[in-house]
Amino acid sequence: MDLRYFINQCAEAHELKRVTTEVDWNLELSHVSKLTEEKKGPALLFESVKGYDTPVFTGAFATTKRLAIMLGLPHDLTLCQSAQQWMKKTITSEGLIKAKEVKDGPVLENVLTGDKVDLNMFPVPKFFPLDGGRYIGTMVSVVLKDPETGEVNLGTYRMQMLDDKRCGVQILPGKRGERIMKKYAKMGKKMPAAAIIGCDPLIFMAGTLMHKGASDYDITGTVRGQQSEFLMAPLTGLPVPAGAEIVLEGEIDPNNFLPEGPFAEYTGYYTDELHKPIPKPVLEVQQILHRNNPILWATGQGRPVTDVHMLLAFTRTATLWTELEQMRIPGVQSVCVLPESAGRFWTVVSLKQAYPGHSRQVADAVLGTNTGNYGMKGVITVDEDIQADDLQRVFWALSCRYDPMRGTELIKRGRSTPLDPALDPDSDKLMTSRILMDACIPYEWKQKPVEARMDEETLAKIRARWHEYGIGI
Repeated sequence: MDLRYFINQCAEAHELKRVTTEVDWNLELSHVSKLTEEKKGPALLFESVKGYDTPVFTGAFATTKRLAIMLGLPHDLTLCQSAQQWMKKTITSEGLIKAKEVKDGPVLENVLTGDKVDLNMFPVPKFFPLDGGRYIGTMVSVVLKDPETGEVNLGTYRMQMLDDKRCGVQILPGKRGERIMKKYAKMGKKMPAAAIIGCDPLIFMAGTLMHKGASDYDITGTVRGQQSEFLMAPLTGLPVPAGAEIVLEGEIDPNNFLPEGPFAEYTGYYTDELHKPIPKPVLEVQQILHRNNPILWATGQGRPVTDVHMLLAFTRTATLWTELEQMRIPGVQSVCVLPESAGRFWTVVSLKQAYPGHSRQVADAVLGTNTGNYGMKGVITVDEDIQADDLQRVFWALSCRYDPMRGTELIKRGRSTPLDPALDPDSDKLMTSRILMDACIPYEWKQKPVEARMDEETLAKIRARWHEYGIGI
C-alpha cells in the first residue's frame, strides 16, 4: 500500500478530481483545495502546477468516506464507526504483523546528492497570505532514532522550506522528538533525520498510538492486514517506507535554530509567530530520494474543517476510545473528538448508563486520559440512543435533556496547547479552563421524559418499499 494506491482507490470510489487547468503554487492551489474541502468535495490531484511537472495531491482525509477508504472499511461508515474499527483492531489484536525490511523500493529510483539537492525542484505551496513562506509539508512524518534506546520515532511535523537545502521543523517543546533531540545535544552530535513526504496514509494514524515493542510500520501492517515494507535510507540508516514518494535525508543540529513561521494553524488563527517568528530546529537536507514522477502530498490547515481536522479528529477519537477501553470504563457506546472543534478541543461520548453518576465518571475519565488531558476544553455526555458524531442529535440533547445548573461542571485549570488562540496573550501559562456538560437524562429519575418514537413495524414496511415512493434519498 502506498499513496498511489490510495489515490487510485479514491478515483474508483468517485472521490478524486484530476485538475488539469494550470494553477499557481503561490496561494491559488491551496485556496482551490480549501474551498473544495469546506464543501466536502473530492480529493484533488493538481496535474499542472505553474513551472513544474510534479503533480500535487490534496484533501486526502476531508470526508468520512475517504477515511474509510484509507482504512479498507465499508465506505458508508461514520467517523465514529471507523474509529471504533481501528480501536478494535489495535486493542484486541492477538499478534502484530511485523513489518518487513527490504533492500530496494520505488523511493530509491532517484537518489540526489551534492549540488543536485534542491528543494525548489518540487512545487512547494504557499498556503495563506500571511504565512512565513512555502511549506513542503504540514503533515510530514519525520523519522528519528533515540541514541540511547535505539527506538525509532515517526513524529508528524510541519516543515517550512527556508532555502534550497534547509527546512524549519516545528518540533514543539515536551514532545518525544524534542526529548530525543536533547539527547543528541548532550552528546554533542547532530541528529540524523529522514522526512517522509507521501506514503501509505495509515502511517500517519499509526504514529498516534504508543504500542509497546511495536513500530509504526508494525501497527500499519496490523491494521491493514498486510505486512508493511520499509528500507533503510542509504545516508541516515533510518527506516522509511519503500514506496514513499519523496524522502529528505539529513541532520538536525540541536544547537542551531532558525526563525520559522508564521503559519495558519489548525485552529484557524496564527500564533505569536505572526509578530515574531520563533526559532525552530532545522533539517539540513543532504540527500533527496524520490520515485520516478513523484507526487507531492500537500495538506493545508486554517479554519476547520479541512482534511487535517478530519485526520486529527479520527486519530484522537480512536486513541481516546482505546484509552477508555483500556480503563475498563463501562457503558461507552461511541466517542468523537469533533472535527469542527479543530479536531482537539471538544469531545462527545455516548454511553449506556448503569448507575447514578455514571455519566460524570465517563466525563472525568476522558480528562484523565493522555488524549483528553492535553488541550481539551469540553466534554459532552449523551445517552446511548445518540451517536457521538451526530451533531444534530447532540444539540437536541443539549436543548431538551440538559439543564445547565444540574449538568454543568467547571474545572479551572487544565493543560493547554501553545497553539490555542483563546489563551491570554499576556500570560506565559499554558492553562485552560474546562467544562463538563451532562446531556444525559439522569439515571436516578423514576419518571423520565417520554420520547415521541416512530412505530418500528411501520418503519420496517416503509424501508422495504422505499424505492417505490420515488423520493430518491
